[in-house]
Amino acid sequence: MAQTTLIDRYLTLTREVMPQMARAGTHRWPVRDDHCFQRIVLDAISGGVWYDHIARPAYKHLTPEQAARAVALCEAIIEGEADLDALNR
Repeated sequence: MAQTTLIDRYLTLTREVMPQMARAGTHRWPVRDDHCFQRIVLDAISGGVWYDHIARPAYKHLTPEQAARAVALCEAIIEGEADLDALNR
């Protein structure tokens, strides 16, 4: 998948899909807002506080590998394969 496509997918998942799922109550997630999902995912893929590793705005500075990892993590969270509560801590 091309980097811009990956970034678009990451933004769609964190701005629309995950917040909608949280508000619908289909998952017992600790967050509901898009920026919270983005923070959790970016922290996880960068191995620390994301803004210590990725320039702002993050979506414009993700490498192709980071974008792919972000999408994969979002999808794993949605499928229940990654624990959002643990990632949030």
